[in-house]
Amino acid sequence: MHVDAQQHHYGFVMTEPAISREDGERRCGWCRHPLPEAKPTGRPRRYCSQACRQWDYVTRRGERDVRITEEQLVLARSQVDALHDAVYVLACAVSDTDRDLAALGARPSVKDLREILDWLVENARPLAGLRLHPD
Repeated sequence: MHVDAQQHHYGFVMTEPAISREDGERRCGWCRHPLPEAKPTGRPRRYCSQACRQWDYVTRRGERDVRITEEQLVLARSQVDALHDAVYVLACAVSDTDRDLAALGARPSVKDLREILDWLVENARPLAGLRLHPD
């Protein structure tokens, strides 16, 4: 990760929020959820919550004594990013499907329904095949 001198604050380095490839939207530095619009004054947010800020801090510090309960799972950032990307694609496909069905009206043809279903399945397939593995 590239860090410049302006990122140093109170003795530690904060990670930069990710920028979405699709629309340039700012995302949380930990979970990659979209961040709200920045206020005109003050620093822009880097995290969506205090929990994300804390987990990013713990990760960056490389602490080995973090207690993980049986209900928690540690995943690689790349796996979380892949999951978010696949869910985003599926959400867009569902939105497109809703729009297409509304445009077809009350009596769509079998051919139209088949095309819509094929489109939805094609976009759901990456999510169906995604497997998360703890690190």
